[in-house]
Amino acid sequence: MSLLLLDRAQLEIRSESETLALYENGARRGTVPLKLIERCVIHGAQTRLDTGVLMKLAEAGVTTVLMSPRQTRRIAIVLGPQHNDAAVRLAQAARVMDDAWCRQWALGTVRAKLLRQQRALRTWLAQRPDARKPLFDALQAIEASLRELPARPGAASDSLQALPDLASLRGREGAAARAYFAGLAGVMPPALQFTGRNRRPPRDPVNACLSLGYTLLHAQAVQACATAGLDPLLGFYHRPAFGRESLASDLIESLRPAVDLWVWEQLRTRSLREDHFTLDKGACLLGKAGRAIFYASWESHATPWRRWLRGKTRQLAAALRTDGLPWLAHPDEEDEPC
Repeated sequence: MSLLLLDRAQLEIRSESETLALYENGARRGTVPLKLIERCVIHGAQTRLDTGVLMKLAEAGVTTVLMSPRQTRRIAIVLGPQHNDAAVRLAQAARVMDDAWCRQWALGTVRAKLLRQQRALRTWLAQRPDARKPLFDALQAIEASLRELPARPGAASDSLQALPDLASLRGREGAAARAYFAGLAGVMPPALQFTGRNRRPPRDPVNACLSLGYTLLHAQAVQACATAGLDPLLGFYHRPAFGRESLASDLIESLRPAVDLWVWEQLRTRSLREDHFTLDKGACLLGKAGRAIFYASWESHATPWRRWLRGKTRQLAAALRTDGLPWLAHPDEEDEPC
């Protein structure tokens, strides 16, 4: 087991030595060894546990994500032990204020996302030639956006003037996204009523699945940042903002089209069906049976995305650490922390 999903009413979790014991309506239903858990997702407000359980999970290096019972959004995330190398965060904070660095990073991020969108559209075109018109239109729009970008993002010889500013890049990314989702709408079953991206709340099954997938991916990016010693709040393309883990948002941009392909596959094969969803005051909600299917499939498909996030964050942290080392204090050996 890697993912522990807690999504049942009247469920109570207790810590027992190196295991978690699961009780339902007072009756013991089983135990899960902590060493088998890498991630824990708690869906809803009816699961009961105490701080001792959260401490055990954190000490074991398990990331716990608390999801809203009525929406596809994260309420909180509990991480395990944090990386303690201040050099990485010092250099990261300096890079956030370096306009040239941020433009280069943003350019690489947007280019990688557009290329993955292009790949996804070509996959759908190969499998759905009957939807050629919307897919071809989307491909043309993305290819036009790619042509407008400098050919070598982040090259040392690029001058600041040659790099697009962040506002310009966001505009191009947004235009490409509108075309891309119009293409995706062309291959989704009409019964799902998907006409484009919407959220807060998602109003159809496709958007409900996309929002949940992006939320889980974002939580994994936060975990990867913390493990590598990076501050998930300090992004370079998504600028720092109150309450937003902007670096995590940066990191998942190029992975979003992979999630889109996966969601399409779940709905195309009817692993997830219309009866797995309900409408409540304009919000489309994935029900308990659908969530069980969603999470089981997610766990089996998300391994390469987690691996990519770990590699990317480690690479970034290693590059930043050298720059941050000169700013570290060097206390005398006899000094001890309070």
